[in-house]
Amino acid sequence: MQFADRVQFLDGNVFAEMDHAKRQAQLAGKEIIDLSLGASDLPAPTPALQTIAQSLHKPNCNEYVLFAGTREFRWAVAQWLDRKFGVTADPETEILPLIGSQEGIAHLPLAILNPGDYALLQDPGYPAHFGGVYLAGGQVYSMPLLPENHFFPDFSAIPPLVLAQARLMILSYPHNPTSALVPLHLLESAVQFCQRHHLVLMHDAPYIDLVFTGTPAPIMLQADRPKAVTIEFFTLSKSYHMGGFRIGFAVGNQAIIKALRQVKSVIDFNQYGGILQGAITALHSPPEFLQGTIDTLRHRRDVMVTALHQIGWPVPTPTSTLYIWAKLPDLVKMDSITFCQELVAHTGVALAPGRGFGKYGEGFVRIALVRSPDILQEAVGRMASFFQTLGSG
Repeated sequence: MQFADRVQFLDGNVFAEMDHAKRQAQLAGKEIIDLSLGASDLPAPTPALQTIAQSLHKPNCNEYVLFAGTREFRWAVAQWLDRKFGVTADPETEILPLIGSQEGIAHLPLAILNPGDYALLQDPGYPAHFGGVYLAGGQVYSMPLLPENHFFPDFSAIPPLVLAQARLMILSYPHNPTSALVPLHLLESAVQFCQRHHLVLMHDAPYIDLVFTGTPAPIMLQADRPKAVTIEFFTLSKSYHMGGFRIGFAVGNQAIIKALRQVKSVIDFNQYGGILQGAITALHSPPEFLQGTIDTLRHRRDVMVTALHQIGWPVPTPTSTLYIWAKLPDLVKMDSITFCQELVAHTGVALAPGRGFGKYGEGFVRIALVRSPDILQEAVGRMASFFQTLGSG
């Protein structure tokens, strides 16, 4: 039996290895504290859940929903964009519902890249960005994100031969996994660079609301209001804790949206109408709902950072997202994957190895703030015991 060559690029997934390590630890009797995944443990807005529940009793709730059937949702998205960011978008030609933003992220390269074309990706970066390019037969050029550059790519370092074959750039801020924020002028520099080099600019913005500074993060469409080169992806999984409902949307350049819609048309339909109605309700949530999420995550961040500092792990204090991007302590003499496997085997605490996010993630781990403060403190206590065994070894 033979499989397509593209599958080889998806082999050896670090997070699949971690899932196996977590399962083995569980079978060995360890109580797992899973801080490796960015899956929110907070409740979705009650009115949104009520809307979805009520929809189940409506006639024809089990029918296919085609593009025309998403019109009310698309208009709600347009109103949300205008209200929140001062960005206008045509609901008929510049907004596309998605079955979670990851679905659109993985499909977009199929609409942009021919085999052999380059996509310019952040390293470290979200693994699905790499996977979508590989599925399209494209090549990845990794743009290093370094602390000295504020975790923003140095476009001048891209080799001319790579740039000549490039068709797509993928950025994401607030950034997963580093939690970096960037100002609007850097996003504008990315738009200008992509315009000069005829690149499609994809911006993934799942954490756009999860900012602790008091100043909202900019979106790429504020840097490219004419939508000259940009398509931007949003989701209700993080801000509204609706990950299991798989609801997101893309907004951007009319031609790019059309191309993505063409790819989707041969792959899937839309969610059933009740989920779309629930998403509309969520987008109209009062500001207090989102502020409650931010306050909860900020408190968890502060508890976790303080606890890690107390055991001698000087992690930075993130200003956004729901992650801590932590350099491994000096006493750790193993790579990030081995460290995470050993940690979960000995303590039941699961973190995400930095290597899973790219070459430049090695030497780091990502800690997700997806448990209550008391459980986070328990996790740190277990990690402290593990570090003591390393120090005495």
